[in-house]
Amino acid sequence: MQLLDGKIVSQAVKDSLKEKVLALKQQQKRAPHLAAILVGSNGASETYVASKIKNCEEIGFDSTLVRFDTDVEEEILLKKIEELNNDDSIDGILVQLPLPKHIQESKIINLINPDKDVDGFHPVSTGKMVLGLPSFIPATPYGIMLMLEHYKIETSGKHAVVIGRSNIVGRPISILLSQDGKYGNCTVTVCHSRTKNLKEICLQADIIVAALGKPGFLKADMVKENAVVIDVGITRVKDDSKKAGFSIKGDVDFDEVAPTCSYITPVPGGVGLMTIAALLKNTLYAYSSKGN
Repeated sequence: MQLLDGKIVSQAVKDSLKEKVLALKQQQKRAPHLAAILVGSNGASETYVASKIKNCEEIGFDSTLVRFDTDVEEEILLKKIEELNNDDSIDGILVQLPLPKHIQESKIINLINPDKDVDGFHPVSTGKMVLGLPSFIPATPYGIMLMLEHYKIETSGKHAVVIGRSNIVGRPISILLSQDGKYGNCTVTVCHSRTKNLKEICLQADIIVAALGKPGFLKADMVKENAVVIDVGITRVKDDSKKAGFSIKGDVDFDEVAPTCSYITPVPGGVGLMTIAALLKNTLYAYSSKGN
């Protein structure tokens, strides 16, 4: 069993980006600029956004954090996005999800300029990805693909089972794995809460992507020998033994499943770190696409 180490791969991605930013500055050009919008004070969202800003700083990107209270009116948020859309110094815009219930996520996402959609959630980005056109790819699926590439994991002709069908992870990773490309060409089965015989389907898989948000869901008796297991889950579970009062758990019962695998991602330290690395790559793509 070998770990698919997000620390190693994300650092390699960031080192490459850092070199490109240095080259831009040597040419007297400005750095790529990411704007993040955070609504409310959800603990997990605070952590994620802080990490994104910190990583921008590490590689030399400019960043702007825009904060709003939980009860902000939807109209004010929409107005701010319009302002960022029209600001030529901003290359990428992300809105940290989830949003409060009184704000329509789809309305917010759809308002973001598709040329600045570094989260890859806009329908234009999705359509281009499905067609195999150059596009912003949702950061978590993109991070998974970067990880497969870094470790040179053979995917062609393999059976990949994706557990979860969200528009953020499940659907896009199923499309990327099935596309004609060096780290695609899989036969993909997408499973979800209504899937019958899930265990039997998983046992046929050469690659399993667990993205359903249920801690410890995937057990050893659901994984065949030498499968590649990618754990997208990241759930805060109450744990009084920890200073923070919680532990981070993935969708895979790591200790039970790991001995069976050829490769497996840890949680934390796996896909989560790759998500941020992929977001940074998307931001550079946004910057470069403007002809900077």
